[in-house]
Amino acid sequence: MAAAGAFYITTPIYYVNDSPHIGHAYTTLACDALARFMRLDGREVRFLTGTDEHGQKVEKAAGAAGKHPQAFTDEVSLRFRDLAQAMNFSFDDFIRTTEERHKRTVQALWNRLVETGDIYLGSYAGWYSVRDEAFYAESELVDGKAPTGAPVEWVEEPSYFFRLSAWQDRLLQFYDEHPDFVMPQTRMNEVRSFVKGGLQDLSVSRTSFSWGVKVPNDPAHVMYVWLDALTNYIAALGWPEDPQGLFEKFWPADVHMVGKDILRFHAVYWPAFLMSAGLEPPRRVFAHGWWTNEGQKISKSLGNVIDPLKLVETYGLDQTRYFLLREVPFGNDGDFSHAAMVRRTNHDLANDFGNLAQRVLTMITRNCGGVVPEAGPLTAEDEALLGAGRNLLPEVRRLMEAVAPHKALEAIWDVVGAANRYVDQQAPWVLRKSDPERMASVLRVLAETVRRLAILTQPFMPDASAKMLDQLAVPADGRGFASLDATLEAGTALPAPQGVFPRHVEPETA
Repeated sequence: MAAAGAFYITTPIYYVNDSPHIGHAYTTLACDALARFMRLDGREVRFLTGTDEHGQKVEKAAGAAGKHPQAFTDEVSLRFRDLAQAMNFSFDDFIRTTEERHKRTVQALWNRLVETGDIYLGSYAGWYSVRDEAFYAESELVDGKAPTGAPVEWVEEPSYFFRLSAWQDRLLQFYDEHPDFVMPQTRMNEVRSFVKGGLQDLSVSRTSFSWGVKVPNDPAHVMYVWLDALTNYIAALGWPEDPQGLFEKFWPADVHMVGKDILRFHAVYWPAFLMSAGLEPPRRVFAHGWWTNEGQKISKSLGNVIDPLKLVETYGLDQTRYFLLREVPFGNDGDFSHAAMVRRTNHDLANDFGNLAQRVLTMITRNCGGVVPEAGPLTAEDEALLGAGRNLLPEVRRLMEAVAPHKALEAIWDVVGAANRYVDQQAPWVLRKSDPERMASVLRVLAETVRRLAILTQPFMPDASAKMLDQLAVPADGRGFASLDATLEAGTALPAPQGVFPRHVEPETA
């Protein structure tokens, strides 16, 4: 059982037959925001990502590129690391399925499944899609293709099978006991009805290609890529030996974040493998939606694939992070559009939050000698704004635990809006002449509010929030959530204010 206060979050491991795109960036970004949030909230976090490097599809892609699969996967895996660096992802471990530590764990799991009697040798005859790395029943085919539109081929070969059929009732019971195991709820309903429809035993080895983890004691077989891939989540914790105690501390995982297309593998096959091996299933599998581009389905043939690195180059890193997490209710499909991106950048970030911080800090520089002002007696309006800031953490925590980053950002922006209204109502530029002491109190209340907002936006926009906290002279050890109730010390000198969120200007009009 995971230790109290420990938090383990994983991305799916990304398949290396192609370069990273917006879908990969989106999944990892959601995990990064959750991991950063939990760290700031005092929890011990393990955040895992990595690459899935075996299987027929990789063998074919490597052959097409004229490379050995290992050389090919080394190259593509690096692109995923580069993306993680460019997007400022704070992962603790990056696992590759070609690593020895992974192979050891997969073979140990295989042996455990053999011991429990859930793996047996038979032969497979049926439809297989190389692109999906999935087997399909005749009844699932649509116009001779997989339900995903991928081509299928008839495969006949000796194969080991996992007795998935024996797990139907136990899986349904597990879902009943853990109603939040799959989120959002609509996805849980899909999983439940798939399992209720009856489970077939699963072919878990192949003999027609060799790029994979060898089956213990039968090297003519390589393991089915999904049994291999899913095991990464426990391989990265050192199971079964657990030399560093990571498995004991962090398993079961708190969240496996996945795209909705691979939900079945994570919500049906994976818990069955784990329970068969006597291990606990993860606590939650969250399946998010897909992005379209300006209303069109994204596809290589349409040439409208969204490169996340291009987004960062065009709009800025924290602007891209904010847009992806705020624009779409997390779990739904979303549409990327240039107009929406510019609106979020200029309206939410530059006008609302950036302008709030800059106005406040500029007035402090000009009217308070550039030091944190002393507050006099507080009015009901002051208390209301400070109270809204104080009430944010429990609400944002509740929303992040429910994996709703869009709602967490909405709650934060409600306070940004309240602070902007307060500035307009209090008009400190008028008070400067009529009541300088009152002006100092108003600016002090605003500085405290900006400090709280900057601390709470760190998981989403780490660089921009850090710049804001630098300008408020908040020390590095005063930026965790435990410091939210601390206050700025009156008289502290503040550096000259600088804008944090520049407006996006179209190149031709710049």
